[in-house]
Amino acid sequence: MASARTSPNGTLNQVHVQQIECLVVLSEELHFGRTAERLGYSPSRASQLVAALERRIGARLVERTSRRVALTRFGAQFVDEVRPAYESLAAAFTRARDRAMRGSLRELRIGFHGSVHVEVAEAFRLLREGHGVTVALSEIPLGSPFADVLEGRLDAALVELPSHESELTVGFRFPPQEQFLTVAASHPSAPAGRIGVEELAGFDLVRPAGDAPGYWTAARVPPTTPAGVPIRSATGVRTVQEGLALVASGAHAMLVCRPLAEQITRADLRCLSVEGMTERSQLGLVWRTDRTGPQLTALASLLAGVCDSPSTKVKG
Repeated sequence: MASARTSPNGTLNQVHVQQIECLVVLSEELHFGRTAERLGYSPSRASQLVAALERRIGARLVERTSRRVALTRFGAQFVDEVRPAYESLAAAFTRARDRAMRGSLRELRIGFHGSVHVEVAEAFRLLREGHGVTVALSEIPLGSPFADVLEGRLDAALVELPSHESELTVGFRFPPQEQFLTVAASHPSAPAGRIGVEELAGFDLVRPAGDAPGYWTAARVPPTTPAGVPIRSATGVRTVQEGLALVASGAHAMLVCRPLAEQITRADLRCLSVEGMTERSQLGLVWRTDRTGPQLTALASLLAGVCDSPSTKVKG
């Protein structure tokens, strides 16, 4: 295994880690036979590796006689300089191998829509403190809930359900949430604070734009009212904030879950309860089934714990 090129003259990229390893062990054993035994190859191979390293550096590193082996002054100085880097590299390799054997990661790449709620942030904190796993967050397009996970760019995503994708596991389901209709503060329905579900037919609802399956999009924006009256949805948005900006302009409305409704503080928006609407919004943690690992299952367990905690419990 050759190291990466890091010098202009191209020397380092031709030095093998095996050569460095052999010299470091030889400096401890001062015997080619014992060095070879520790490393698992023949004494002649050990001698060849050290000789190749000497040729690459351009100086003798080891004095060899029939009676003894010793480092030259140049060789001793080189070992002192290279040993910390070699030991650091060896330790990093061992840690990576151990993590691979356990299916372990030190960092999870998690996607989300809109915002990260308090119970989710608490689960991330517990994951870091209790399991040594950090979380790298990425906001994903509102209408593309599954693509980044399916294609391996993310380890998991916190997205609206349902998920009927055969390759995905829903590791945790948050409590279902009531849905509200967000309208401009100037809309005639705003002062009442509520509308009937059949009145949704009178609004142009923004919809998530992206590659989401049809069943998922229909769950976000119902195509008809319960009585079968079509609901208009002519405009797609890629983020929650984009949708709220369109709603504030007065030409559109947007269905949002209770936690998001409670976070909206803009004076130009109002969130109306929708009487007669039985469909609930539900968030889930999804990941690729073939990449299930202890860090993801630990995160799912932590989410279950914090969602049941009175201090962070999501309102239904």
